[in-house]
Amino acid sequence: MRGIQIFSGTSHPVLGETVCERLGTSPAKADLGKFSNGETSVNIGVSVRNQDVYIIQSGSSKINDSVMELLIMISACKGGSAKSITAVMPYFPYSRQSKKKSHRGAITARMLANLLSIAGVDHVITLDLHASQMQGFFGKPVDNLFAEPYIARWIRMHVPGWKEAVVVSKNAGGTKRVTSLADTLKLNFGIVTTDRRRPRMNMTMSDSTVFFDSIEDDSTPVPKDQDPFVVSVRGSRDACSPAEQLRETNIVESTIMASGLFPELNAAARRPSELEAVHEYTDVRVQDVITGRLVQGHLVDDDYPSSGPTSAPIVGETVSAEAANREGSDTVSDSMVNSIISNTPSLPGDHALGGSFDAAESSDEEGSSGHTLEREKTITFVGDVRDRTVFVVDDMIDKSGSWIAAAETVVKRGGAKKVYCIATHGLFGDESLEQMEACESIDYIVVTNTFPIAPQMMQRSKKLIVIDVSSLLAESIRRHHYGESVSTLFHFND
Repeated sequence: MRGIQIFSGTSHPVLGETVCERLGTSPAKADLGKFSNGETSVNIGVSVRNQDVYIIQSGSSKINDSVMELLIMISACKGGSAKSITAVMPYFPYSRQSKKKSHRGAITARMLANLLSIAGVDHVITLDLHASQMQGFFGKPVDNLFAEPYIARWIRMHVPGWKEAVVVSKNAGGTKRVTSLADTLKLNFGIVTTDRRRPRMNMTMSDSTVFFDSIEDDSTPVPKDQDPFVVSVRGSRDACSPAEQLRETNIVESTIMASGLFPELNAAARRPSELEAVHEYTDVRVQDVITGRLVQGHLVDDDYPSSGPTSAPIVGETVSAEAANREGSDTVSDSMVNSIISNTPSLPGDHALGGSFDAAESSDEEGSSGHTLEREKTITFVGDVRDRTVFVVDDMIDKSGSWIAAAETVVKRGGAKKVYCIATHGLFGDESLEQMEACESIDYIVVTNTFPIAPQMMQRSKKLIVIDVSSLLAESIRRHHYGESVSTLFHFND
């Protein structure tokens, strides 16, 4: 190939050499190292004037060093009068930080895109971005290639009975990726979601419980000068009798009917025969919903003893045992009620950024610093995997918790016979590979070679399978250099 220079950074030299070998060339000479004070040293050893330059640099365990080395190499080639500079980044660093998760959070992926543009990059080639919308962070063209065709081909060639398998998403955020692979292989799919256990919806403080009365009742009239939506306080020692509980239930139902917010419920209430018919109808798909309990990341039996509250008290949880047993008045002052409500943490549906779950941390970003692990959660699986092979799919494997939880759920509760954990990027942080290796519910761990994996780690693992995607990167470089279309690289070829 004439008029081209391909450089390989120190993050993943094996991948760089493999890509160059497929293109019939060798990596261009460059002296990469560090000064005694830790600064990155880059010296380009060949002429790049009027050349198309490609720099292969993926993420690595030393992510900041890899990013800084890439930026300096781009700047050095720009200063050497390169015709064009393309950054080939199989794993894009900081891709999980593509949105704000708090008021003072940083969108680090956008900052890295700006740094690449300032350094002088003209084009970016990457693989399976964590969020495809990140392409909008760049002012330059971005080719976000997919490893799905290679994963699908590997499944068809190496998994016996794959036509009866089920593709499963281990979290709600990965459903689009899972359904795409399921459509490619023409398979059924399922979804696993985890959430903390839901508490009772009342608040106990000292001897008092706060209730929100919605409307008037014939047996307990409300004064005319009192607002119809008020906070009243009832002592916890005066437990509600069954009759009172039934009365409060009727009040809530009457409120819903009177509000007019749910006309279908009102219509069903006016036609008792139709309401009975609704209760008699049963959808067989409901049988495919499986729930379970997760304690410290592992599936346990329903009779497993609960460990109590896992985090700060929220609405519905007892503040303290001493406060619950303390003798006190049956009424609480307005100032105290206001203090209780104002100091109560938000419910899971409320978020600091206006209640949007888009800004909340998803389960595929588990283990971020500053977040404590909740001891007990509820896990739900929707799908039918009994006596079938299951492909649990996501874009990366970093922590092992959600992978193990999903595998144990589909095996112990769903009755799956074999589980493949499949991802594009195998980051394997904090001994996650060893933990997945020890999980009896996981049979195979399948990743690509976009992220460097230590040879010692690969030798110790008996379940790890690495798919080579160097041909995909090499073909994208060749097509880009000759001005050919890369659209064929996005589709599966039989």
